[in-house]
Amino acid sequence: MTRCLAILVRHGDYLQRPNAPSALQPYPLTAKGKSQAHAAGLEIAAFCKEENWHLSPVISCSRQLRAWQTAVILSEGLKSELNLPAVVQESEELAERSVGVLANLTVEEIEAIIAADPRHETLPNGWKSSSDYRLPFQGAESLQEAGQRVSDYLVSQMAALKENAGTVAKVFVGHGASFRHAAHHLGVIDFDDIARLSMHHARPIVLEVNDKMSWHLLHGEWKNRYPDEPATD
Repeated sequence: MTRCLAILVRHGDYLQRPNAPSALQPYPLTAKGKSQAHAAGLEIAAFCKEENWHLSPVISCSRQLRAWQTAVILSEGLKSELNLPAVVQESEELAERSVGVLANLTVEEIEAIIAADPRHETLPNGWKSSSDYRLPFQGAESLQEAGQRVSDYLVSQMAALKENAGTVAKVFVGHGASFRHAAHHLGVIDFDDIARLSMHHARPIVLEVNDKMSWHLLHGEWKNRYPDEPATD
């Protein structure tokens, strides 16, 4: 019997441009973020030792610098603790929700562009964190669409692990909003819980998928978002 585990890790703390959707921001981890990534590697290694999990030597991460750095630093912990020379493999399928041609602009800049364009209506309140809203620009996605993309990738990657024996696990380093919406598509969290939950930086969430491709939370805790807390993922 094979048990398959997907270990989801949000990137560490990074130099995010203030009040801009995180999306495709190209900035690196802070010193705090690097420390968080190092701790994540040790935590995952401890899981593997205690639970006798066999970890895939390939770590998948998005192409954003903060996710790649988190994966690389995390892999160093796996090498030192498990003697596992993991390879970091980037995938665009793990990216955060895209805002298309408006990438890396602040909320105020985006709203000014919309206001100046006679083709578009005023943005709805709460558009940035709305699961179903998609900005009316080329390349933009809704959060639900980003979650579907990520969940499809997780399903395909975990299906490939079913040929192994025992408990096999694979690490995915990505982004909070697209991971949470992917978890909803996989049946792990209810739609109404998406907005009130977030992910801790570089704290593993472990999802188990059975032979019938049914998913559940095995280990880890989502971060509860305070009612007035601004969404940064």
